Amino acid sequence: MKKLKIILPIVIIFLVGVYFFIGNYFYNFALNANQKKDFLDGNPHLAASKTVDNELIEKNKIEDATFTHNHTANTIKISSADQLKLSARLYENKQTSHHWTIVVHGYSGNNTQMIRYIRHFYENGYNVLAPDLRGHGESEGKYIGMGWDDRKDMLLWINQIIEKDPNAEIALFGVSMGGATVMMTSGEKLPKNVKVIVEDCGYSSVIEEFTYQLDDLFHLPKFPFINAANTITKIRAGYDLNDADAVKQVAKSKTPILFIHGDNDSFVPYKMLNKVYHAAKVEKDKLIIRGAGHGEAEKVNPELYWSTLWKFVDQYI
Repeated sequence: MKKLKIILPIVIIFLVGVYFFIGNYFYNFALNANQKKDFLDGNPHLAASKTVDNELIEKNKIEDATFTHNHTANTIKISSADQLKLSARLYENKQTSHHWTIVVHGYSGNNTQMIRYIRHFYENGYNVLAPDLRGHGESEGKYIGMGWDDRKDMLLWINQIIEKDPNAEIALFGVSMGGATVMMTSGEKLPKNVKVIVEDCGYSSVIEEFTYQLDDLFHLPKFPFINAANTITKIRAGYDLNDADAVKQVAKSKTPILFIHGDNDSFVPYKMLNKVYHAAKVEKDKLIIRGAGHGEAEKVNPELYWSTLWKFVDQYI
């Protein structure tokens, strides 16, 4: 009995230590802004698929480079509620227009990687605001918000546009984590200026995406690994991964949403599309691009991609 009293606290301390070690490891692997590439490096589900037209990609690169050369963006800075300095690029259209879009990049990216989307909106008469999400690009932040804390920052960017143009009609657009960001934003109380939302290959929830990746990359179960990571996330980043749920947010949305996904996406699994689509109770549509992997929808079939997007967006703006 005496030995048990000595051993039991040691075992408990050991298990607690292991739990926190596991939590810190996976937090650093996926959410530490300084190590965010670890989660993507070598991931087999991000290799370009055979359906991508390489000639078209090269053509787009040239057009994107020409756009960047010919159009100067102004840098805008704001402070988040937790006092981070956030940065965005603003492309003001020479046409007199109250049409605006906020274009949101994906995990480990930045606004310079969204030129193709920025260009298409701009060429259709839109003023374009392209933020760097917290912990990315020129924006401050030690952790990745996975769209959840970023939804609060999106409200600030929306207000920046309205202050500049009270008659603004705003579309929210995002790819991958950017898609999840605009979906999570959709469940907030948005000003009437926000007319429509387009999300491309966003995940249904952070927990579901991380659980899938944990099994796929490490062949590990949800418990206790996701639980440990979430404990550390609450301590180090101040938010609960369980709250970061796009399904619950779109269910509260009052803004029309277009959902886009490639049916060959195995990074953010294609099956997540129907979860968010069916949860939405607003005017909605979905576009499935056959053969497209993660983030490849526009690259695989740009004609269908943009014709569908504009057909939907033009109904509301």
